[in-house]
Amino acid sequence: MPIQAFLGQLLLGLVNGSFYAMLSLGLAVIFGLLNIINFSHGALYMMGAYVAYLALDLLGLGFWWSLALAPLLVGGFGILLERLLMRWIYKLDHLYGLLLTFGLALIIEGVYRYFFGVSGQPYPVPDALRGATDLGFMMLPNYRAFVVLASLIICFGTWYVIERTRLGAYLRAGTENPMLVQAFGVNVPLMVTLTYGFGVGLAAIGGVLAAPVIQINPLMGSNIIIVVFAVVVIGGMGSILGSIVTGLGLGIIEGLAKVYYAEASSTVVFVIMAIVLMVRPAGLFGREK
Repeated sequence: MPIQAFLGQLLLGLVNGSFYAMLSLGLAVIFGLLNIINFSHGALYMMGAYVAYLALDLLGLGFWWSLALAPLLVGGFGILLERLLMRWIYKLDHLYGLLLTFGLALIIEGVYRYFFGVSGQPYPVPDALRGATDLGFMMLPNYRAFVVLASLIICFGTWYVIERTRLGAYLRAGTENPMLVQAFGVNVPLMVTLTYGFGVGLAAIGGVLAAPVIQINPLMGSNIIIVVFAVVVIGGMGSILGSIVTGLGLGIIEGLAKVYYAEASSTVVFVIMAIVLMVRPAGLFGREK
């Protein structure tokens, strides 16, 4: 196979890995800090893409405005869900959260299918990121390079805030011992609500970034969420660094599988998940209990 084709497929795998990392990061934040398996994450990712589409179609607002509006609007919707529904299941078994969020995903997807159908809607690449850069050995599409760079900045920036700052320490302590943290004057319920909104906002950003790459449709979230859950399981449930590294790595492995054995590209992630669970049931970066 020509080196150009190989590197092109590797780049495609890295772009897919960026989306896996972004979505699995939001799942890891919500599970690691709130202990909820958020199966509606894919539907919220799809909502972010539709915010971009509707902002352009109805208001004439371009990509950069959508990149700012989507996490605010979809994150606000997530805050509403948390206040009305999620807060009642925090102390219940994980199964209740899984069933509730799965039902929410079906409802959201059904509403969008009713209004938009199932056919895809195109979204243009922003003018500033059109074209490609000649690297000598391959042409690198500018937008795909931007997606990878933006995902890395957002993912590792989130990891740094949660793991290396005082705010992150408050978040972790508030989920483990809320009464103690409240004694220091921290509004733990508000902090929990904003954390859920932030995790949802990450999904919305992923949706906006995906809009120019794939056609926007109500099924785009359900098509990716199973793979993203596999990424989270491999990295370790609740491990933020594990989700980032595993998402990027599995995207690259999936891209290479399409080069050498295309028939296995759709299942390689789940084969790796089975192997990892046999060796490390808590995941690569998870903590054994």
